[in-house]
Amino acid sequence: MTANVYIDGFNFYYCALKNTPYKWINPLFLCNILFPTATIAKIKYFSAKVKSLPHDPSAPTRQDIYWRALRTIPNLEIIPGNFVSWPKLLPQHPLAYINNDLRNPPQKVQVERSEEKGSDVNLAAYLIYDNCIKDADESIVISNDSDLANAIMLVTQKILRPVTIVNPNRTDRVRSDPHRCNLQQTLKRVSTRNVNSISSNVLAKAQFQPTMTDSLGTFTKPTNW
Repeated sequence: MTANVYIDGFNFYYCALKNTPYKWINPLFLCNILFPTATIAKIKYFSAKVKSLPHDPSAPTRQDIYWRALRTIPNLEIIPGNFVSWPKLLPQHPLAYINNDLRNPPQKVQVERSEEKGSDVNLAAYLIYDNCIKDADESIVISNDSDLANAIMLVTQKILRPVTIVNPNRTDRVRSDPHRCNLQQTLKRVSTRNVNSISSNVLAKAQFQPTMTDSLGTFTKPTNW
């Protein structure tokens, strides 16, 4: 049975990889471990370019190197979204009131809001289109974003094709914070089957080699990653 895989890049990063030694992840290896009987036809990786920040100026370089590693996978396509940032006034935490006067709204502070745009919409669009043309026997979605529920429901209940959801949260995160890290119930209801978490052991086994070669030459995993 052939399967197309749709990876919500930032959801996967923040749920499974952030603050771990497993960021050099090979998505094809990961899928082969999780679904050993499936033939992975295509992997579509939805993400956006990060920006350089004063406290982390090398973030874009690290991401570029990782995307270079991803492009060594013949059946993987990176589908980019974009980041937008803007200033916004929000109530500070804990709430503070000028002169402790509770008759007025709490004091606000200006923060910078950053948001990824396009990736969830792109994933939903490709998922529906690929199933309309029957591009593979089944779909695997790696995300815990409930915004994808309607698109998945259209595929499973209207187009009548199977979709497996993989919750990218690591097993240890699910155990420590099950309310937040379990697979979203809305996704569980509309999927054909689901994988409720990914173990650290699986992530460790699914790593690229530290040194790799592509058409441009040899490159290595970022040392400070």
